[in-house]
Amino acid sequence: MIRRIKRKKRIGILTGGGDCAGINAVIRAVAKKAINDYDMEIVGIEDGYEGAVNNKHKRLDSRDVSGILTLGGTILGTTKKINPYRYAIKSGNDFKFKDMSKAVVRNIENLELDCLVVIGGDGTLGIAYKLFKDGIPVVGVPKTIDNDILGTDLTFGFDTALSIATDGIDRLHSTAQSHHRVMVVEVMGHNAGWLALYSGIAGGGDIILIPEIPYEMNKIIGKVKERHKIGKRFSIVVVAEGAKPKGGNVVIQRMVKESSDPVRLGGIGFVLGDKLEKLTGFETRAVVMGHLQRGGTPTVFDRVLATQLGSTAVDMIVNKKFGNMV
Repeated sequence: MIRRIKRKKRIGILTGGGDCAGINAVIRAVAKKAINDYDMEIVGIEDGYEGAVNNKHKRLDSRDVSGILTLGGTILGTTKKINPYRYAIKSGNDFKFKDMSKAVVRNIENLELDCLVVIGGDGTLGIAYKLFKDGIPVVGVPKTIDNDILGTDLTFGFDTALSIATDGIDRLHSTAQSHHRVMVVEVMGHNAGWLALYSGIAGGGDIILIPEIPYEMNKIIGKVKERHKIGKRFSIVVVAEGAKPKGGNVVIQRMVKESSDPVRLGGIGFVLGDKLEKLTGFETRAVVMGHLQRGGTPTVFDRVLATQLGSTAVDMIVNKKFGNMV
């Protein structure tokens, strides 16, 4: 009599979109719980959906995820550009777009994955849900420094980015005060104002501008001049990259045609700084916090939250709650 050896369950992990602190903590939690508690196998899909399309992957064991809890970024790599349902292929000086989702489904089936854990923001998770509709068992883990994913109160990565932005604002106070300058600090957040609002409050910003409330230039000028009148010869203006004037538009740094999210915001800090200096006569400097907010060691809060999310993702797999976000 021939006995058929039962195959171990196999989980794939994919990280997509912009990097942030805490992703590795999720990968670690998924792998450790799946391996230690359920004797599952782990396959890491490399470079986000790029790896899913082009079949780039590697096996992960307990040793591979040991020591990554405190590391920023993602050991699997990531990209914001790839959408398998609208895959960009270079054609001369332009791009053609092709639906490569069937290749993703085929690659996942060939890997014999029982579930794909997708760690990402709204764009990455939106693609994951399409894959679920196409027959792939998926569990989503929300991730963004912007803190703007529907169905969440807080996302990991936000607290670390907030701490970095606040630290930057703290440091700018001394130079602003010493030189009697207006400092305009541009922070990330895309079209959400959480980072600007919280870092502005925590860092003692005098003016905070967020995408949800279009600003009026005359009110900003009035506030800065009012501070000077009472002897406060410096001001800190914290502005979200997606902020815009009343009746105006956001400042776009560049367009990335081949990306699933082609609009790259950025530059509002310099635009606002130039206007403030011209209209007030006060020396003004703009500082862009930029990708500093994405990097480095995750805070304690983000480590714990990311670990909880990763652990819960495995519970959802065991209970076959596919097509859902943790």
